[in-house]
Amino acid sequence: MSAGSVAVVVTEEIGVPSWDLYELSIPCTVFGKPQPDLAEPWYDLRLCGTGERGGGDGPAGTAGLALRTPYGLDDLAGADTVVVPSVPDPCVEEGRPLPPALITALRRAYDAGARMVSLCTGAFALAEAGLLDGRRATAHWMHTAQLAERYPKVRVDDSVLYVDDGDVLTSAGLTAGLDLCLHLVRRDLGAHVANQLARRMVVPAHRPGGQAQFVDLSVPPTDDGGLAPVLAWARTHLDRPLTVEDLAERAALSPRTFYRRLQAATGTTPLQWLLDQRLARAQGLLESTDLPVEKIGELSGLGTANNLRHHFLKRVGVSPSDYRRAFPRTAPEGQPAG
Repeated sequence: MSAGSVAVVVTEEIGVPSWDLYELSIPCTVFGKPQPDLAEPWYDLRLCGTGERGGGDGPAGTAGLALRTPYGLDDLAGADTVVVPSVPDPCVEEGRPLPPALITALRRAYDAGARMVSLCTGAFALAEAGLLDGRRATAHWMHTAQLAERYPKVRVDDSVLYVDDGDVLTSAGLTAGLDLCLHLVRRDLGAHVANQLARRMVVPAHRPGGQAQFVDLSVPPTDDGGLAPVLAWARTHLDRPLTVEDLAERAALSPRTFYRRLQAATGTTPLQWLLDQRLARAQGLLESTDLPVEKIGELSGLGTANNLRHHFLKRVGVSPSDYRRAFPRTAPEGQPAG
């Protein structure tokens, strides 16, 4: 398990638009604040500007702010992970060229072995550098058509929250960027650390990258206050043989209505949602206990050890035993695992 260094590209140090601050703040919050009780050392975060170091005052009338950082584009090549949160709006809407120095620095960082990440319109920078050629990638759905038209070699997918292509990862806009950053923590430090960090940030611990960007908000609310209570109940009873009918009855809905509402709210089916929750539970148990795989299959609701191995290998990419070796027990000091 390793956190490593994260370099975040600030494409406009002078007059950073206020609406771009959200994407910039996501990696700063996830990777920049030390979490010594979760992992030590934590990530080493660097903000790397594209202009002259030291920043400056924005021009009169600029609806933004100026950032000062001791790091520049040359510092990208030494980072383990490079994040491009966004690019200036004129580069997306008007086709204004991105700084050539930035494109060169991104290529050098990738050649040096850095993991390349974009949030929202940051995908335009990775595409301009040629790092998305032949790859599946995404961006905010409002800009995916422009991305596909401008960079025809990129296989743009506008229906997902994020795409993990190994050493190059892209996400949709706004909160999907947070999903991707938590996904990186999950990859680097394990499910337990990512889940605890998400809890501190008061956000869902894990939304799969394949979840749809588009959420139908027109679904009328019900008297039970929504699906959150029944989904929370299901997470605490995953060891039971839950069915769609069971959950629908608890939500006081017909199975058909429950199916439609859950799919509208999460972008996935009830059975797939249950499988995702059970796999997440299995990950946590593998990290935090010494329980045998057979028992973990039972507690997570996946049944037999063979069934657990089948779904775990298919979704996570490694066997439960290999995962446990990669992410050893993380029970708090003084608290017995299991």
